[in-house]
Amino acid sequence: MATLHEPKQDRSRATRQRLLEATIDCLAQTGWAAATVAVVAERAGVSRGAAQHHFPTREDLITAALEYMFDSRTEQAKEEAAQVRAADGVSRTEAVVAGLVESYTDPLFKAALQVWTHAAADPALRERIVPLEARFGRVSHRRAIEALGVDDGDPVTHHLVQATLDLARGLGLADVLTDDSVRRKAIVHQWAVTLHAALNAPRESA
Repeated sequence: MATLHEPKQDRSRATRQRLLEATIDCLAQTGWAAATVAVVAERAGVSRGAAQHHFPTREDLITAALEYMFDSRTEQAKEEAAQVRAADGVSRTEAVVAGLVESYTDPLFKAALQVWTHAAADPALRERIVPLEARFGRVSHRRAIEALGVDDGDPVTHHLVQATLDLARGLGLADVLTDDSVRRKAIVHQWAVTLHAALNAPRESA
C-alpha cells in the first residue's frame, strides 16, 4: 500500500522544494516586497492554492525558505571541507576563511539579508527569525572550528573564529550593492595570514 502513495508524496516534496527555491530566487533578485506567495507560486509553476497548502502564510514560507537555505549551505560546506582538509598550514586557514566569506556573498546570503532587514521592523517575523539566526550562528561557528582544526575551548581561539565570521558577514554586506571581489580577495589573504599566526601563537599560562 505504501508504494501507492509514493508518487503523490514525491510530487508533494518536489512542489515544496520548487516553492522554497522560488522564494530564495525572489528574495535575492527582487527583494522582500516582491516575494509574495502569489509571485512565488507563479515562479514555481504551481497554483496559489497549492502553495498555501504547503505554507498557509507568507511567514511560514519565508521561515521554511531560510531553513532550506541554511541546510543547502551546510551541505555545500561539507563538500568543501574535504578539499580544505587536503591543505595544511596557512593555505588551509586561507581556504577556510575564503569559504566562510563566500558563504556571505552568494545569493543565499543576499536572500537571507532581505528577510533580516524586514524582520528588524516586524516584531512577529523577528520572533521567528531570531532563534533561527542564533542556531545558524552556532552551527557556522562549529563548522569553522572543525574546518580549522582548532580547540574552541580556548577563549582566544573562540573569539578569533567569531571575529572571522563577523568579518565574513561584513564583507558580504559590502558586496550587496557593488562588486567588491578584488578588495575582498586581498583582505581574505591578509586576514588568513594574521589568523593563522594568532591561532598558533603560544598562549600565556594562567
